[in-house]
Amino acid sequence: MLPPPHGPRARAAAEAPGGPGRGCPIAACAPRGPRSQSGALKRKLQSPRGNPPVKRKRKLSINTFRKGATEADSREEGSSSQKTVPKKQLNEKQNESQKNKPFIKTSSLFKNNPDIPEIHRKEVQQVQENVFTTDSFSQLDLHPHLISTINTVLNICSMTSVQKQTIPVLLQGRDALVRSQTGSGKTLAYGIPLVQSLQGMESKIQRSDGPYALVLVPTRELALQSFDTIQKLLKPFTWIVPGVLMGGEKRKSEKARLRKGINILISTPGRLVDHIRSTECIHFRRTQWLIIDEADRILDLGFEKDVAVILNALNAERETRQNVLLSATLTEGVTRLADISLNDPVSISVADEIQKMPEPASQTDREASSSLNCMEQENFAVPETLQQYVMMVPSKLRLVTLAAFILQKCKFEKRHKMIIFFSSCEQVEFYHELLVKVLSGGPESEQPGRSPLSSVSLRFLRLHGNMEQEERTEVFQEFLKSKTGILLCTDVAARGLDLPQVTWIVQYNAPASPAEYIHRIGRTARIGCRGSSLLVLAPSEAEYVSLLASHKINVSELKMEKVLATLMKDDRFKLHRPGSKKSCGKNPQEVRERATVLQTKFENHVHSSEGTVQWAKKALQSFLCAYTTYPKDLKHIFHIKSLHLGHVAKSFGLRDAPQNLTALPTAGSKRKAKPRPKRSELLKKTHSKRRLAELLCSEYSSGMDTAGAKVKKKKKKQRKAGNQQIPT
Repeated sequence: MLPPPHGPRARAAAEAPGGPGRGCPIAACAPRGPRSQSGALKRKLQSPRGNPPVKRKRKLSINTFRKGATEADSREEGSSSQKTVPKKQLNEKQNESQKNKPFIKTSSLFKNNPDIPEIHRKEVQQVQENVFTTDSFSQLDLHPHLISTINTVLNICSMTSVQKQTIPVLLQGRDALVRSQTGSGKTLAYGIPLVQSLQGMESKIQRSDGPYALVLVPTRELALQSFDTIQKLLKPFTWIVPGVLMGGEKRKSEKARLRKGINILISTPGRLVDHIRSTECIHFRRTQWLIIDEADRILDLGFEKDVAVILNALNAERETRQNVLLSATLTEGVTRLADISLNDPVSISVADEIQKMPEPASQTDREASSSLNCMEQENFAVPETLQQYVMMVPSKLRLVTLAAFILQKCKFEKRHKMIIFFSSCEQVEFYHELLVKVLSGGPESEQPGRSPLSSVSLRFLRLHGNMEQEERTEVFQEFLKSKTGILLCTDVAARGLDLPQVTWIVQYNAPASPAEYIHRIGRTARIGCRGSSLLVLAPSEAEYVSLLASHKINVSELKMEKVLATLMKDDRFKLHRPGSKKSCGKNPQEVRERATVLQTKFENHVHSSEGTVQWAKKALQSFLCAYTTYPKDLKHIFHIKSLHLGHVAKSFGLRDAPQNLTALPTAGSKRKAKPRPKRSELLKKTHSKRRLAELLCSEYSSGMDTAGAKVKKKKKKQRKAGNQQIPT
């Protein structure tokens, strides 16, 4: 027999009904997990003489534990001891919480990205030009009606620096090579003296006389803009008829206009050469002016041969005329063109004083002066009111960063007008469709309770060289007149276009040269207005900033994290969790989550159909093809091998790197890659030159034999016919 339990608490437990296992406060306070219950069972089965307990094979179910736990819970009122929750119950709670949590791909958007290098750039003194002067047009010897038109129709009272220096020179009848920054008023610099000289001719100009002036421009949009400016200047002089020729228009209607007569002919080089070769009524017998605007771009687009054809056609009918070349940048090709077309020209550069450019005596002197001129002109003038930024963005984050920047500037800040430059037409088409579908709002923006900021609709337009001319003109005019909007375009809109109220220029793909960079950013901060530009570079392209600095171009760094933080203002990209509090501040983790939600929206749209996936692959391939076309001196910055194909694919909404993609063929090429031959087929082929020669000989001989056999058959037929005609 065991000794009786000692102490009042032990006795109370022993006297309690059911023994110490039930109704006892000590037992109730003890944890009632599976171990405690198995211990109680052992004590019950223990023999009174202290012998080992009888082993009973009993399988305890989870329901037993759950029942014991609930009974213990009902008895431990006011107890401070901890309870152990069954394992299955915990698993069920975790499963329920995971069900309530929305599925989100936190894939690899912020993982395995290359480190963003620090930009080490020298502070350089930018070349500045004084755009405005205090001199008015009334100080020039111009027709009163022309001065009145400039003041009232064009709303211009004072001259810019380039106009002050160029107009008197051209009024004297001199040839000129004009270089000035973008947006400084070069069109009026040649338009005003042109109209002044034509309206003052002794014999009044007749429409049937044909062209007295020829203006060559590189793009169709610039042709329309120049035509509009000249038309306004000619408002008091209705007998002078301007006209425009450009690709995409109907040749028949252009020929009809040429037959009636055009006195100031504005044209793109390709279409003018087409008419020179095919239209009989076009002539240049009275042409007194040749103006080549954006001369460097005309040569860059491959129009050098066309310009040579035009110069030959002009020289064949009239040798003496006044020639003007204008551009914001002067390249070696422009100086070569100036040597061919200009006669004792005056070189006008607003950054420098007007200096006479003497004609070199020999060919070697001519080449030396051209190269020296190019070296002197490699520093570019930038408007003083233009703020330039650069942003380092890893390839995977380019798409969401671009979207966040568009939202920041065009939705949450004061309304902006933005132009985004891409390197290919396919990218413009793809990103236009993608941004319209995901960012423009759609049905989500009309939901009740949504903030008014998120319901602001974004207006996207596109412009590139593969569009039909009618659509190009319509888009150009629409963006010209609108106060807000985002224009996605190629370099077709980088030259000469005066698009008012453009406040931001975004270069999503870096330009191929600093000169092209200058022309792109020149679409903003025009004629003294304020503007900003952003250049998006990958970490491997950071050296491009030093290249710009070597050309006296200063850029400030804009942090990617600051741009992505804009997504905190848009609840469409919020990761909704049950019981989550309202987000406050700029939590980096939440910013990353929202960026991942936005990236997932892009990827879901791209993968919604096989057609959009193929479209994304085509745009990706066009980007890779354009990336391989950077000039040789920039290959150390932009090299195709420095790109990670999987990371770049993310910026096109693709979840994985495409397998059947290559950057070797040119964009738009329809040639398919040849399938790799099997080893068995390779073994069958012989590498013997003799065998190859035999095969070729047999192939040609078989063709010759068949040809000979046909000749023999014809001869036999003729003989038979002859035999039938001969009488026996």
